Amino acid sequence: MKRLVLAWAATATAATGAAVAVLGLLGNGLTGTSSHVLTRPEVRAALATATPRAAGPSGTAPAQTSPGKLIRSAGGTVIAACTGDQVTLRSWSPAQDYSVDGVEPGPALEAKVEFEPPEGEEIELTIACSGGRPVVR
Repeated sequence: MKRLVLAWAATATAATGAAVAVLGLLGNGLTGTSSHVLTRPEVRAALATATPRAAGPSGTAPAQTSPGKLIRSAGGTVIAACTGDQVTLRSWSPAQDYSVDGVEPGPALEAKVEFEPPEGEEIELTIACSGGRPVVR
């Protein structure tokens, strides 16, 4: 019986080690997150090469979509994109010591995000499309 338990423990340890090794070779840890953090040029290149979906919600071809524009403020950053005259906030991230107080991500003629500091006045960004590009109003 003792040999059976030792054999089982050895097999379980070997299997666990093999699984961890395979995950390491695949580039993912046990949590499934990649250890590679994108650099600023890699993010710009990814945004520049992003393509619209093959079909819009109604099954028709989508309108031309811009790759997205990074908009910075003291309160945080936003990535916004235009489809025709409609703007959509793709992502937003508050600066250190700020929080997001409210978001109207669109798609709409205007999209908004409010960054709030611990003290003082909040920073509200209202973004629209002009010439197919997101602009702050």
